[in-house]
This record gives sequence, structure tokens and C-alpha cells, in this order.
Amino acid sequence: MDPEGPRVKDDPHIKMMMAGSTLRKVKSRSWKKQRHFRLLEDGLTIWYKSRWAGKGHTTFSIAEIEAVREGHQSEVLLCIAEEYPANLCFTLVFQGRQGNLDLVADSPEEAQAWIQGVRKLIHKAENMDEKERLDQWVWDWFQKADKNKDGKMNFKEVRKLLKMMNVEMNEDHALHLFTMADKSGSGALEIEQFVQFYKMLTQRDEVWKVFQDYSADGEKLMLEELENFLMLEQHEGERSSQHAQELIDHYEPSESAKKQGAMSFDGFQMYLCSQEGSIFKPELRGLYQDMSQPLSHYFISSSHNTYLLEDQLRGHSSLEAYIQALKRGCRCVEIDCWDGGDGEPIVYHGHTLTSKILFKDVISTLRDYAFKVSDFPVILSLENHCSVEQQTVMAQHLSQILGDTLLTSLLDGQVPQLLPSPQELKGKILLKAKKIGGRDSSVDGALTDEVSDEEETANSDAETLSTEETPAASVNHSAKKSKSKLSQFLSDLVVYCKSVHFHDFEHSRLNAKCYEMSSFSESKAKKLVKDAGPEFVQHNKRQLSRIYPGALRTDSSNYNPQDMWNVGCQIVALNFQKAGLEMDLNDGLFRQNGCCGFVLKPEFMRDEGTQFSPERPEERQGYKPLRLSIQVISGQQLPKVNPKEGSIVDPLVRVEVYGVPKDQAKEETNYINNNGFNPVWNETLNFIIHAPELALVRFVVEDHDKASKNDFVGQFTLPFTCIQAGYRHIHLLSKDGTAIPPSSLFINISISELT
Repeated sequence: MDPEGPRVKDDPHIKMMMAGSTLRKVKSRSWKKQRHFRLLEDGLTIWYKSRWAGKGHTTFSIAEIEAVREGHQSEVLLCIAEEYPANLCFTLVFQGRQGNLDLVADSPEEAQAWIQGVRKLIHKAENMDEKERLDQWVWDWFQKADKNKDGKMNFKEVRKLLKMMNVEMNEDHALHLFTMADKSGSGALEIEQFVQFYKMLTQRDEVWKVFQDYSADGEKLMLEELENFLMLEQHEGERSSQHAQELIDHYEPSESAKKQGAMSFDGFQMYLCSQEGSIFKPELRGLYQDMSQPLSHYFISSSHNTYLLEDQLRGHSSLEAYIQALKRGCRCVEIDCWDGGDGEPIVYHGHTLTSKILFKDVISTLRDYAFKVSDFPVILSLENHCSVEQQTVMAQHLSQILGDTLLTSLLDGQVPQLLPSPQELKGKILLKAKKIGGRDSSVDGALTDEVSDEEETANSDAETLSTEETPAASVNHSAKKSKSKLSQFLSDLVVYCKSVHFHDFEHSRLNAKCYEMSSFSESKAKKLVKDAGPEFVQHNKRQLSRIYPGALRTDSSNYNPQDMWNVGCQIVALNFQKAGLEMDLNDGLFRQNGCCGFVLKPEFMRDEGTQFSPERPEERQGYKPLRLSIQVISGQQLPKVNPKEGSIVDPLVRVEVYGVPKDQAKEETNYINNNGFNPVWNETLNFIIHAPELALVRFVVEDHDKASKNDFVGQFTLPFTCIQAGYRHIHLLSKDGTAIPPSSLFINISISELT
């Protein structure tokens, strides 16, 4: 069995990749080294090494590559553009937070072979069905375990393979399965026999049991039996009959079963492991929400200090950080601007050792990448520390580089009572910044009303110094500077997102315009949530609020965004560069609605006549608490925590609910000793959800450790409203939020009203 098949390997680009090429790997203007690259026989792995480095080599999988950029499309390749023409250069962009690989070929033909070849392989990997994906995975393990590359695997190699695959198995049982698969009695398995061995090894008794409950003959599900399963277990009601036929057509591998209108166990298992059988309702993955409501009615995926790839003190400022945030669906990015040399404004975290990039390059990057994953508007949050002269340069760059993409005037010429909608603002970039006085000032003017919210934090907040605006070296400077000058040209570009100081909720209710918005440090926002939650909810029905991490988070850590979403804050800015629970929640909330970066708030957070208190969800109109019951049945092929160590994981599953305070809860299973391959828990965890519209559910798998903190294995987070009841698989994600197939959990979910 060769999962690649003859067609791909006959492709001239793939052939050239398999023959191998010497390419220059470039890390900086001075670091350019030759490496020999080739595509391995499995058609899935790229291998490379230095000609001088003895046996040392590196490999990575095509599955890890997200895209190939052609020409000078990275900071590194731009800095050597004079030395190497664009037609020799390309960049491999990896998923998650892994750094890019910048390469230079010897000829345009060789560059094209790699560019086109990798693109074809990515396309093939993305379009595999579940069976092909599993075949590819099995083939990959066979390649890894076949150390002497003879196309066969003896029992000693199989034993090592089981350890690599995270399974501790009784040796007698493993030998028994090996002997059954070794039909020729040669003492070694070829790939086809290895597939049989793998099937026996991965026999899913817990799925087989569910299948048997509905199959009259124990061998297949007739159409009516499958309908019964969909209606009774998967809670599909009336659509079960039409859906049953669709599932057979789509997932049943056996033509004879299809002709009988039946589904075999293989087809049943493939359906359960597919996206349709996953925990996430398929119809809510795409764009399904009303996008014609005012901007203030949506949660907006938002980034803080977007230019940073690492920490806030010495981290690397990079255009790549903007690209990574935008491709994760971010719709509000931040730019900290300071006076630079040669009259060109620069972007960096002021008064720290973070590196600097040019403002105009950031704007060019926004132009190129703002609308790759979503057509809906991008808000550009400006932290402006520049002189009037360089602010005018900024205004020129914004206008010239962005052109018509930049929104510079009211949509219909009328001062609005409500903000425009994401639909009306499609394809537009909006500037969020200070604006001089009213809408008719015409000269460079002083902002004499207040210092910015962030500056005020630096001057008066005893708890922290805001990293947002004023790092340590500039506290005194800021304290003196209560008047700041603003360029009229820059001021004129601010239309619907005018930054204003927040006084209190009553002042806003009586005086604020819908296009005025305030920024709050996390500590100030938390205090308002605690002291005046219902008023904060009302405020956010009309106006945008932006929350940003406090000053002590110099390591780029994050606060929990759920507290802010609970009161309807739209722009809850997180450090996208930092993986962890908080970014899992952000990714989870915005995984719905086509990953477009906008999620419509619940109706009780939009309707002016409805009062809502996160502390007292039971007081709202239409209050309907729900019971969530999760039977954690089993796990499949969990990844090793440390692939190089021999130890097998001792997995446990924890389910965490995030939402209003009454909904915050965690429950976990016991751990299973030494089995990351097919652990079975069969434990039920129960929750009561008081505000289902706001709740997020996070499934976490950890490696139990008696002596120290448990190690993270994988997670998946989704909105409660997107959960499908019934027997479901959860396809786990890495710490970085990237897929780790075929790792999954098998669960049975039931959701019911409290009686």
C-alpha cells in the first residue's frame, strides 16, 4: 500500500523534490547557509541536513505547513532582496506559532518546483477523507518503525513502534496479534499486513458495543436501524431519515453495503470520527449569524501589542506577528507608534529593548493580509506617541498605502445614532485613535480635555503601570504631559472609533456618542464588572469598549477574557503571541460563524429593554438553565508529552466550563495508568449551565503526575451553544491551537432542561 499513489509521484515538481535540492536557508542578512533538502518516499516528510554536519538532520511534515509564499514575502527575504532576486526566493509558513523557513534556490525552475510541489502536497493533505488520513498516518508509523528500510518489520521493531505510539501492551498479546497478521509466517510484516495488525490493535470495543445495540444481525446497520440511532442517540429528530441515507452515501466504504442501503461497522466508525460526528455542530462552523447589526452588538477578536512575537520587554517586533494574528481571525490589531529616524515613524514597545519596525511596513502588511480569512472590518487601534510632524507622515502612509480600504468618511454622510454593521463595513479598515474636538476643527490642535485612559493609568493607578501606553522609563514624562498635540490630518481619519476618556456609566449614558469608545486596563475593567456589572452590560449595547492586559504582564501572559465577555465588552484584547487557556477560550468563542472574527452577542446583551446581571443570571427574562451531562468514554492515540522519553502517558480528562460566575466549574475523570493509545474511562461528569448563551466548554487531557504538575496533552474549546448531543468525537488540538490527528476523545453528551 502506498498512500501517495502513482499520480502524485509522477508529477514533475514532486519528482524534483524527491531527487533533492541544495537550497540556502536564510535567518538574517548575515546568516545564509546551504542545506540539502528532499521529499522522502512517503510523500509526507521533508528532510534536510547540512553537508558538513555528519549524521545530523532535521525533518518536518507537510501537514505542519500552512502555506508557501513566493518571492520576497518575509522580513528576512526582504532584507536580502538586492542579493537574491524574488524568483529564487520562497517562504514555508508553518501552522501555529512555529517560525517560518526562508529559502533561496539556485534557479527559478528549482524554486518553482518546490513552491508548486509543496502547494500540491498541502492541497492533497487538506482534501483527504478520514480513511485516507488514517492510511497516511499508519503508513507514516510504518516508515518510522522500519529502521533498516527493507519494507518489512520484525517483532522487535513492532515492540519499539508500540512504545512510540504511546501504548503499553502485554508482550504476549502483541505477539499474538503479530502472528495473526503475519499470514506468510515469515516473522516480518509488510505494509499490507501491518495495516491488518494496526486494525486489530485499534479495535474500538466501545464503538462496537454502540453499533451492536442498533444492529439486528451484528454486522450492519440497515437504513431504518441507522435512522433509529440518529434519532434516539444523536438527537436528530425528524432530519434523521434523510441524514441516514446521506451518511451511507458519504462514509460507507463497501459498495455492496451501499447497494443494500446499509452501513457496515467500518462506515459507522468513519462517520463517528468525521467532522459530522464531531462535537461541533457543522451548521454553526460556517457564517450563520446576522451581520447587519451595529458593531457594538458583536464580540470582536482582538489582539494586544500585535507587533510582538514574544515578551513585552525584549521580544522581537515583527510584521509576521500581524500576519499570524490576522490569519487566526483577529479583527482589531494594535500599533504602538513612536518618532523614528529619517522622519519615519516606528513601531515597538516604547522604552524597552523590543526591536523596531517601520510604521509604513506594518500598514503595507495590513493591506496585504487584513482580508485573507475574513471580509469583515479590521479596527486599527493606534497608540500614538509621535510628534505632530510624524503623525502627519502616519496619516499620509495610511491614506496612500490603504487607499479606498481605509474608511475616512461617514457611510451616508450623517452623524449616526447607532454604529454601522460589520456587513456595511466589509473590506474596510477603521482607525481607532484620538480625534480633535468636534467634527469640524481644521488646524493642528491640542487635546486639552484629558490625557488618554492609558496615560491616566500610568499616573494614578497604584496597582500597575500600564504597558499599554507608558513603560517605566516614561512615567514622569507622561505625568507632566497632560496636553498632547494631534495632527489634524491623522484626526480626520478617525470616523467611528474616537478614543475618549471614561468618566462613569451615568456620564456615558447622558453624553456619549455611539462612535466614542474607551479603553480600560484589565484591573479597571474587573472593578467595574464587580461593582456595576448590569450598567457595564447596558453601556456596551451602545458603545464599544476595549480591554487590555495590565502592566505586570511583561511575559505577554493574559487575563481571562470571559469576565469581560460576561458584561458585553466587544474588544477584549489578548496577547495572541502567548499560548494557553486564555487564547484557547478566544479561539473557542470565535471558532463559530465562519471564523470571521465577529460573534453576535446574546439578545439580552443587545436589547435595550432587557436587564442582565452576570452575577444574577436567574433574574433575566427567558432564563432557562440547562443540565449538561458528559460521559467520557475513551481516548484515541493521544500524543506523547515528550516524544524522546520512553514513558507512556497516564491520561485524565478534565472538563472546564467558563461563563457567568455561577457557571464556572471543573470536573475530571480518574487517570489511566500507562495508556495513551486507547484509554477507556467510562465516567460521567455533570454540570448546570445558567447562562448557556455565554458559556464556553473546554476539554483538557493531561498526563497525571504524582510528584509534580500534570503535563498538558491536548485540548478543545467551543461555545456551549455549538455542542452536538449524542456520541461524538473531540479532535484534540495542541497548546498552539493546531490539529494533532488522529488524537481524539470519544464521549456521549446529553443536554436537558432542569425540571
